[in-house]
Amino acid sequence: MPTSPSPSPAATGIDPRGPRFGAAITVVLLVAALILGPTPAGLAVLAVQLLAFAAGALLGLAYQPWGVLYRRLVRPRLQPPTELEEEAPPRFAQLVGLIFAAVGFVGGLLTAPVVFYVALGFALIAAFLNAVFDFCLGCELYLLGRRLRARFQPTTT
Repeated sequence: MPTSPSPSPAATGIDPRGPRFGAAITVVLLVAALILGPTPAGLAVLAVQLLAFAAGALLGLAYQPWGVLYRRLVRPRLQPPTELEEEAPPRFAQLVGLIFAAVGFVGGLLTAPVVFYVALGFALIAAFLNAVFDFCLGCELYLLGRRLRARFQPTTT
C-alpha cells in the first residue's frame, strides 16, 4: 500500500519549542563571540551563527541547523507539542538576527569594535529573551507589521 507524503511543515506549522532551543544555542555562540571580541576567533564563532541565521531566514526553518538538531535529537524525547505555530514569525526573527549578525561581522572585519559589540549585543538580547522567557522579539515585530499592514490596506467596497 503506498504511503501518502507527510504534510509540509508550512501546512502543519512548527513545534514552538524548536526556535526556543535554537535561541539557547544562539545565546551561547553570541556570548562566545562577544567574549572573544572582533578577533579572528570571535569572527569565526560569529560566522557559524551568521550561517545558521542565513539558513533559517533564506531557506526556511527546516534548514536551520539548530532546528535540525532539535528535530533529530531533542523532539523525539519529548511529548508532542500541544499546538503548532506558523513558521513566518520565527523565520522573520531569523532574518532580523541575520541582519544584526551581518552588521556585527562587517564591523569586526572593518575594525569597528563598537559596531561589532553593539550589533551582537542587540542580537544577544533578542536571543536571550526567546531562550529564557519564550518571548520572540522578532516574531512580535513580524506580527506588529502584519497588523499595521492590515490596518492601513485600502478596503474594497
